[in-house]
Amino acid sequence: MFSGLLRFRELSVVVVTVGLFIYFTVSKGSDFTGLDNIGNIANLTSSTAIIAAGEVMLLVCGEIDLSVGQTFALTPFIMMAMNDYGIPLFPSLLIALLVAAAFGLFNGVVTVILGLPSFITTLGTLYLIHGITLKVSGSFPRAAPQDGFLPHLLGGWQWSQIIWAISIALVMQIVLTSTKWGAYTIATGGNFLGASEAGIKVRAIKIRAFVLTATLGGFAGIMEGIHISQNFDPNAGGNDLMFAAVASSVIGGTALLGGSGTVIGAFFGAALLGILQDGFNVQGINSTTFIVVEGIAIIAAMVLNTQLARFRTGARAG
Repeated sequence: MFSGLLRFRELSVVVVTVGLFIYFTVSKGSDFTGLDNIGNIANLTSSTAIIAAGEVMLLVCGEIDLSVGQTFALTPFIMMAMNDYGIPLFPSLLIALLVAAAFGLFNGVVTVILGLPSFITTLGTLYLIHGITLKVSGSFPRAAPQDGFLPHLLGGWQWSQIIWAISIALVMQIVLTSTKWGAYTIATGGNFLGASEAGIKVRAIKIRAFVLTATLGGFAGIMEGIHISQNFDPNAGGNDLMFAAVASSVIGGTALLGGSGTVIGAFFGAALLGILQDGFNVQGINSTTFIVVEGIAIIAAMVLNTQLARFRTGARAG
């Protein structure tokens, strides 16, 4: 039974997440378990988990998107600019998501067709999108819409953002583990040449993952502005959010070199970081300590995942 449990890729991150929750519950009591504080943990988890759902698909392909934190900031301003032209909010949302997807398409085409490493391609678009955001916004925040059905659906209700995050994680986990798209994505990252020779359209698979990641990043940016700050900030998201999403993916059990991953694991990775950050705040520990612990957690997760992968390989062989 024990060896069977170890076969679950998400086991280690789930155990650590539950353990941390119990630790802070015992040490801080109702200060940690109160409804308002649980809401804070949900807020800290949601955007990271949504972006991580896309990053997992990219990492499984053997690629990464460094610009998604900037797409997170730009997309809400595109939506509001369309709305300023008299376009209703829902079509404005769709146009903004199409713009986000277009940046993902650009990243994918430049990486796959021109052969640039995705690290270089998305590093360039990181600065490009940030510059566009500052131009479009005039470098000033603006109020997010709060009235009407759509803002309430996206973030007006206290728990709407985390429900969106859980739903997206579940859907993407099913896509990754139970569809041809997921199987082709794993095959592309695990053996690019072999997958190509088997007839899988590996370039299209990678481009699709770039588009998905950018679109989810833009969607998360709109929801966070409506739900948490109630305004859109041109400097929101950025590199901190992008690296948090990548860290969540790695902590959750996704291999940085491609070929394997889990969206549910990435969700628990984001929850782990959210619980840790909130728990430190409740205990009065400064944010610098959180960054140190985050670095240690990433290294420990990689070591643990490597050892578990060897165990699974050994179990299958023997």
